[in-house]
Amino acid sequence: MNIRNFFIGLLATFTVLSVSAQTDRPGGIEKSAKLGLEYELNAGINIGGASPLPLPAEIRKINSYSPHLNLHIGAIVTKWLPTEGKWGIAAGFRFETKGMETGATVKNYGMEIIQDGKKLSGKWTGDVRTKYHTQQLAIPITAVYRINDRWKVNLGPYLAYAFSNEFDGYVSDGYLREGDPTGNKVSFEGDARATYDFGENLRKFQWGVQCGGSCRVFNRFSVNANLTWGLNDIFQKSFKTVSFNMYPIYLNMGFGYIF
Repeated sequence: MNIRNFFIGLLATFTVLSVSAQTDRPGGIEKSAKLGLEYELNAGINIGGASPLPLPAEIRKINSYSPHLNLHIGAIVTKWLPTEGKWGIAAGFRFETKGMETGATVKNYGMEIIQDGKKLSGKWTGDVRTKYHTQQLAIPITAVYRINDRWKVNLGPYLAYAFSNEFDGYVSDGYLREGDPTGNKVSFEGDARATYDFGENLRKFQWGVQCGGSCRVFNRFSVNANLTWGLNDIFQKSFKTVSFNMYPIYLNMGFGYIF
């Protein structure tokens, strides 16, 4: 996602909705509030990555990690139930990017590389550099509990659809055993490297659990933090090159405007 365009869109959206809220509050917003409805626009960043749990034996050492700048913007509607306004149900949408870049030392790691235009698959021992990036529309549906006038917490599932997926990188300083750990040995030494690209093997649909909290710091502004934990593998079920599951785990932090 282009960062400049993101912030331009964010500023424009906040401006339009803020003006709309001021204009419409005597009518539409005020009427919604009497019905127990609360509207919030939020934005922020995602920090995390896609990780196997637990760390498999094939990954011997994590050499580097970069979370990248992952942004999100979305809206939430909360329906407060007639229980003194303590409990509610919230649903919304969130446009977001998730990504990371890692470097690791591995042994007998499932791999399919491209060398001189040809694909070679087998077990890789050596260094691996990986870049993961996805743009998604996420739809969280959560139960909300209001602790007091400032604090509230939420818990529930989310569904996500990926508009674009990338999972690629390169291998270096090691060797590939074609087929299995006893197969033909193909070595890469010095500056030699081979690339790989598993982007087409990533799932379009993901689901998981979200939990977090929000604090109202001013009359209409809040700060938010939510942990999203994916419960299905980021790779398609038919993809067998990577022999372990990887789950997207992200902490999204940001601010919101409450109408």
